[in-house]
Amino acid sequence: MTVIGIFGPTASGKTRVAATLAERSPADLVSADAMQVYRGLPILTNQAPARLVAIWPLDHEASVGEYAPLAHAAIDEILAAGRTPVVVGGTGLYLRAAVADLGLPAAPAPGERERWERIYDDDPALAHERLGELDPAAATAVHRNDRRRVVRALELVAAGASLAPQTDRLWAEETRHPTVLVGLDVPKDVLEQRIEERTRAMFDAGVVDEVRAALAGPVSTTARKTLGLDEVATLPREEAIEAIVVRTRRYAAYQRKWMRRVPGLVMVDADRPPGEIADDIVSLAGPREHLPRR
Repeated sequence: MTVIGIFGPTASGKTRVAATLAERSPADLVSADAMQVYRGLPILTNQAPARLVAIWPLDHEASVGEYAPLAHAAIDEILAAGRTPVVVGGTGLYLRAAVADLGLPAAPAPGERERWERIYDDDPALAHERLGELDPAAATAVHRNDRRRVVRALELVAAGASLAPQTDRLWAEETRHPTVLVGLDVPKDVLEQRIEERTRAMFDAGVVDEVRAALAGPVSTTARKTLGLDEVATLPREEAIEAIVVRTRRYAAYQRKWMRRVPGLVMVDADRPPGEIADDIVSLAGPREHLPRR
């Protein structure tokens, strides 16, 4: 059987299309979204029923290295049950990590990242020099003032991996199983309108109370990157909406660039009803899927 991957910018309709596929066929959804892995922000992250949604608390430091084996296990389990895995999300790295073997290192041991952060904060030059001793290729690729990447490179080398691997699997065409990758293409003006409508709908649905409750407890550095979290927490409603819309539109443009780089991805017109898009995806997946048409 074939794995189906659905990728697109935020507000392109990925969730509705994937849900339509699941309604019409023996398919299970697997989320490939870096922020939907967290519990506590279902409105802000636009969560819908799928595997690997809301699997970690907000104080958990998530990583693609920890996500990838969970995604592989979910996909393999769905295939073993004779069903079609539909991997859906807007985080390009997570989508690639789900359908391919990127050779990612395991998640760091507890406290490992903090240890390297302390070393860097004490002396950035010395930390970069240490990286040069342990992994010269990574040290060449990372500027010593780039705290996040220096720390990540040291963390990786301690785990027996490198920030500068010999081969770049991210953009290779190989996947773990036969896979059809679909990109949802929505005109820019339509997408921008959808982004504003969805942002206002979040506030109507109670996102302010959700964010307040979430920030009452510990929140990891990765969870704090959730788009809109700071704006909802600190700005009046209309100012927050305006700021989130601007940031989301920028993020959508970044996602569209990702779509152009994903190997083997087929673009599909997504400015249509979800059922029509689902029919096209069924056609692309081919008769091996045994997915019924309308």
